[in-house]
Amino acid sequence: MKILIGTHNRAKTKAVQAISSIYYPNAKFENIEVPSLVSDQPLSQEETRQGAINRAKHLMEDTDALFGIGLEGGVQEIDGQMYICNWGALVTQKGDVFTATGAGVPLPKELAEQLLGGAELGPVMDVYTNKNDIRHDEGAIGVFSNGLVNRSTMFEHIMLLLIGQFEFANKPK
Repeated sequence: MKILIGTHNRAKTKAVQAISSIYYPNAKFENIEVPSLVSDQPLSQEETRQGAINRAKHLMEDTDALFGIGLEGGVQEIDGQMYICNWGALVTQKGDVFTATGAGVPLPKELAEQLLGGAELGPVMDVYTNKNDIRHDEGAIGVFSNGLVNRSTMFEHIMLLLIGQFEFANKPK
């Protein structure tokens, strides 16, 4: 059984493998970089969700995989405050689409201003933290939750929600 992952991002891959392996211990994983067909920095829940769906759907074109997983990080503004938002999508061979969202925390105003100016959160966080490739490890969620939740564990929660929906939809009635 094969499970496709629509990214090479280490944090996202770790989350998909950690949770999927519990429910599908014989699964083989394949990472395929696929387009989100949304902005490099999604600026709304809707755009972020659509990016995850687009990635997962693209994975399932001409494949025998059990399902494809698209995970997308973005931001959204609520009452003048910018928040991290994250979405996942699981798409099956039959074309069924399951979606779930994850945790969000507010971003400092100076970071939000950069994002609204066209910057992408990953590189902005690298400068902010003086680290490289933070998006592959703790991510912004890890920084602003003081390390209590990192990007991988945040996406693990989304994976639990996706697999739970998939299993519920496929259990005998």
